[in-house]
Amino acid sequence: MTVSQGGLRIRIGIIFNFSASWMGGVVYILNLIKTLNHLEDYRKPEIILFYNRELKRFVDEIQYPLLTSLEWEFPPVYSDYFKSWIFRKNYFIEGILNKYELDGLYPVLDLPVKTITKTKLVSWYADLQHKYYPEFFTLRKIVERNFRIKFMLRYTDALVVSSRCTANDFTRFFRLRNSMDLIIYHFVSVMENLDKIKIDEIKIKYGLPHRYYMVSNQFHKHKNHRILFKALSLLKERGIIINLAVTGKLPGAKNSKYLKELHHLIRENYLNNQIYFLGVIPRNEQLVLMKNSEAVIQPSFFEGWSTVIEDAKSLQVPVIASNLPVNKEQLETAGTFFDPNNPHELASVLDNYKSRDFDARYYQNYSERIRKAAEEFIKIFY
Repeated sequence: MTVSQGGLRIRIGIIFNFSASWMGGVVYILNLIKTLNHLEDYRKPEIILFYNRELKRFVDEIQYPLLTSLEWEFPPVYSDYFKSWIFRKNYFIEGILNKYELDGLYPVLDLPVKTITKTKLVSWYADLQHKYYPEFFTLRKIVERNFRIKFMLRYTDALVVSSRCTANDFTRFFRLRNSMDLIIYHFVSVMENLDKIKIDEIKIKYGLPHRYYMVSNQFHKHKNHRILFKALSLLKERGIIINLAVTGKLPGAKNSKYLKELHHLIRENYLNNQIYFLGVIPRNEQLVLMKNSEAVIQPSFFEGWSTVIEDAKSLQVPVIASNLPVNKEQLETAGTFFDPNNPHELASVLDNYKSRDFDARYYQNYSERIRKAAEEFIKIFY
């Protein structure tokens, strides 16, 4: 540990090696580091961020006083598993551990061999969706996931998950070592640089109506946009118009039966004039739009711990969510829930939803939540 004014300051290495298209993972790491700004200066850990070059634009936005950012060349998975087995050392983290003295390294996914080190190796896994919806994955991806998870569980010092539901899933589907800590850590979305953005200007920019609901999911099948479009069509048949502001790029339907169905629902039910596809927009604009929406709708078939719901909680925005156990765990009594397979139920919820009281508070105080998250994160490495 390095020495700070108040005593020993821990040094944590953060591995930032996701695809830039997986915003759930990207935002998770960004929020995690930004959360630490809410600790007293003497308690702030030193962070060394090892990132792949694809993520540099996200790294540049992080403001943290004890952050060192290093572009890192991460090895390919398949070849370096074999290389690690042959030479009996972990090529995924060996370079980091040899060059930098760290108290902890997080999140460590690939552990093909046991690594002898004083550094606490902590893993994180978002969810076990492939166990419930294998049809959403290729056979190769399912095998790869299970393979990497089994080695991770064999050699990691601790596994962090974001929900009790995911912790239960790991206990159900895998054999966990008694010597491995299983930790539930609830991240909190950090709200920055929103005050300078005027909602009226953003509405004009994107052509939005005064009253709208917000949907911010990628167009993967398990995100279940289909039920939203079906619910809107049911309401439209009754003369009820509900407006949706939808972020993320809606892909073409060339090679996807599911996307063909989405495009068909929009076209055949003439929903274009009430679904506002905004595309990929700056995150601060997305959050301002969310803050001023009637509610956030989260219709997924599966979640590990929804970043969108965390955003809504930090912004004090009500949420209408599918009745998944993890969504109920995340929202507790503050959410409005529906069956993700029943568009009639969602249509009824939207039809009867009261106009939002923008002064209402639905969740725990933001400052309290974010400080608690920062404290719980650094405890993992002591």
